[in-house]
Amino acid sequence: MSFTEFPSKLLENAVNEFASLPGVGRKTAFRLVMNLLRRDSDDVKRFGESIIKLHGEIHYCKICNNISDTEICNICNDEKREKTVICVVESIQDVMAIENTRQFKGIYHVLGGIISPIDGIGPSDLKIDSLEEKVKAGGINEIIFALSTTMEGDTTNYYLYKRLSKYTIILTTLARGVAIGDELEYTDEITLGRAINNRNPYQQT
Repeated sequence: MSFTEFPSKLLENAVNEFASLPGVGRKTAFRLVMNLLRRDSDDVKRFGESIIKLHGEIHYCKICNNISDTEICNICNDEKREKTVICVVESIQDVMAIENTRQFKGIYHVLGGIISPIDGIGPSDLKIDSLEEKVKAGGINEIIFALSTTMEGDTTNYYLYKRLSKYTIILTTLARGVAIGDELEYTDEITLGRAINNRNPYQQT
């Protein structure tokens, strides 16, 4: 079927919306839309309402920037977590990846990206100031740099190190069980768990 000629404008509009998602081509978008058309109206209604609720009611944790149903996420609310240890990650996917290892007992700080001049992302575009404010307020013993082992990740690690090394805290980074160039969210749980447990002082990297 040619995707330049749709039998319905409604179908074309729906395909265009799905195709606007990252990693979804027009053929995949068409298959997804046709699948929705074959479902009963209650299924489609639930699907639509879940997306609308996600966009309108989701919260970003006031403490760590993680996605949450409430103003403070379950991790930051958990009294059993070690609040003196902060693991700095790029994204919410990275929080999920590390939590799946069941090896980390501290809390997180989600930067919302990494420094990437080629993409126009600088330090001011990330949640770095709020991280420094936490350190400055006291009560933090260790900051773990858990960013992807790419050039952009290493650049961000170094920038954070320069910003935070003036404070009396331990700065560590993941052990290089995570291969150079790997995205954290795609690293297997065993390797990532070992990298968390065997983290190194940042100065030695």
